[in-house]
Amino acid sequence: MQIVAVTKRWPAADVVALAELGIGHVGENRLQEAAAKRVEVAQVAEVAVEGLVWHFIGQLQTNKAKAVAAFIDQVDTVDRPALVTALARGAAGHGRTVGVLLQVSLADDPHAERHRGGCPPDEVPDLADAVAACDHLDLRGVMGMAPLGGDPARAFAILADAAQVVQGGHPSARQISAGMSADFGFAIAAGATHVRLGTAILGERPVVG
Repeated sequence: MQIVAVTKRWPAADVVALAELGIGHVGENRLQEAAAKRVEVAQVAEVAVEGLVWHFIGQLQTNKAKAVAAFIDQVDTVDRPALVTALARGAAGHGRTVGVLLQVSLADDPHAERHRGGCPPDEVPDLADAVAACDHLDLRGVMGMAPLGGDPARAFAILADAAQVVQGGHPSARQISAGMSADFGFAIAAGATHVRLGTAILGERPVVG
């Protein structure tokens, strides 16, 4: 089970400290902050962070896909065909391959409640095929967030089912990213391979401005 340390609003020094402790994956959700932090981290401790994997875990607008593809290793929130197209174009333009997780809506009614992002489960197979058809994208699995106030066990069971569907057509897409500091136990029980932890390892985030 892989920890993705959620480092948004935490300084580059903390990313370096986590890398030195063996945390090899970090997650950011704001483009400008992530870009600046990656540069600063490399300047502070190039050797310590050589193998660090940078995840984009925020909702991504299509007009920012090219900029994200320039330096992010994996986008965990791909939820629509237009974003697949934009991200593939951006990755090709930079001569890179970008990893992709399909974000699945785990809401009770995915067509009515999309505030946490994600495509409805019934749209996942077509989206997986679209990603797999792109030379500069690497389909790695699925991601989901339990609805606010909902039952996380039920939500992560839906994600596990979606993961099985994706793996049926794309056997190498084995990542299941689920769970955060408040509910990661339910996610692990449902088969998560990656959990996104911020507060649980770094404490409460600094207040901004």
